[in-house]
Amino acid sequence: MLTRIRSYSKINLGLRIGPTRPDGYHGLCTLYQTIGLYDVLTVSAQRADNTSIHITCNHPGVPCDSKNTVWKMVEWALDAMGISAEVHIDIDKRLPVQGGLGAGSANAVAALLGIERELNESLTPTSRIWLAGQVGSDCPLFLCGGTSLGLSRGEMFVPYPDLPPMPCVIAAPAVGVSTPLAFKEWDQRMANWLSDEIAAEQPGDADPKGQKASTGALTRQLQNDRLEELSCVYASVFSPAGNSVTGASGVSSSGGDLAGNYLSELVRTGIANDFEEVAFAQHPSLRDILTALEGTQVASPDEQAITAMLSGSGSSLFGLYRTEADAEAAKQRVEALGTRAMVTTTLPRNEYWRTMFEG
Repeated sequence: MLTRIRSYSKINLGLRIGPTRPDGYHGLCTLYQTIGLYDVLTVSAQRADNTSIHITCNHPGVPCDSKNTVWKMVEWALDAMGISAEVHIDIDKRLPVQGGLGAGSANAVAALLGIERELNESLTPTSRIWLAGQVGSDCPLFLCGGTSLGLSRGEMFVPYPDLPPMPCVIAAPAVGVSTPLAFKEWDQRMANWLSDEIAAEQPGDADPKGQKASTGALTRQLQNDRLEELSCVYASVFSPAGNSVTGASGVSSSGGDLAGNYLSELVRTGIANDFEEVAFAQHPSLRDILTALEGTQVASPDEQAITAMLSGSGSSLFGLYRTEADAEAAKQRVEALGTRAMVTTTLPRNEYWRTMFEG
């Protein structure tokens, strides 16, 4: 038997980077949103005396050995289930590699669900989420789908009320962005900025060692403050009592569903992705692509993007639009720059699970 699975992707509706933690990871605060673009995994598995894992992929940039998170997920999942099996997985890669869309993590989760179906065996929901978090920071969100708050290093998620489906354009530049290097560059920029601020306040013969210590402490505090700030923004927007379209009772004055207002509220807060500062400095062309997605220079206000930004650490960017026609116009603007662009839609949780398995 073969199991074919759509391995859907995600975008980040805002992202803040916190300080480095004792385990070497950074704290994050972000709002994940699954979208309709996907890879396709074909999985076959049967019990065997010894475990063997075979991965094939149509993209030369995707490793087909233990370096792939799919391999790690399958190996660890079989061990957790106490099963040995012969597993074959083919990855039909349609999503950008190193694009900030969570493709590798989504592939790993699709492989997990595929072998569970193939072997008629499954982990408990709690064990499945815990295992996914050990394999990769973005993996657990793909066991939820829809709109969810991501915390810690991203592996802790809280399902949020789904945003309504809306047209989305993904711009996929030819350049790739290394997430570890992006974090490293961000840390250096934060330290340099605070060091300059301290030097400006303490001219003359300030103690370099004392200044360095102060810079490190202030960097951590500032980054923690930014995490807390964005977390409060998300909570206030998705809380009926905090939403500006509600009355004091927390009930919409129009009596309607608040879901359609969430995105507008988020945009008004000025949500942004911290990685843009790093990615745009390394690849200035990304800023031109963002401008094309926004459409502020060529489109009327009603036709411009509701919001547009970098996804994850990049290099992919996205825009969300009111109509399919507006999305198609944005796609053409991006393609005019020589960049690949795809029109899709945001994917609510129910639709995510309803359409995941093919056939």
